[in-house]
Amino acid sequence: MYKIQDKVYPCCTSLTMKYIGGKWKTVILVHLTEGTKRYNELRKMIPLATERTLSLQLKQLEEDGLIKRTVYTSKPPLKVEYSLTEFGKTLSHVLDEISKWGIQTASTLEHIETTE
Repeated sequence: MYKIQDKVYPCCTSLTMKYIGGKWKTVILVHLTEGTKRYNELRKMIPLATERTLSLQLKQLEEDGLIKRTVYTSKPPLKVEYSLTEFGKTLSHVLDEISKWGIQTASTLEHIETTE
């Protein structure tokens, strides 16, 4: 058992999933490993996520300290950018392996024929 910030996690995996669990969190983080992105860039990269869901996932990632939200107000229109924090960057190798696994699995599965 692990107790972190008054929350108890039965194992390290459950702790990890607290940070990257959710349908779009990992996808967002993978895109941010490529560099800083504006909200609209992320929307285009993740078209299946609704605006509400994307906003909520970004907010959770920010609250968990994995991403940083920078607002530029010097000129209209308002500019908002998202980037990985140093803490978020510690997930880079994990995210890379998840991406590699997805590529490998997709290429394997597209060659499997189903018969019914």
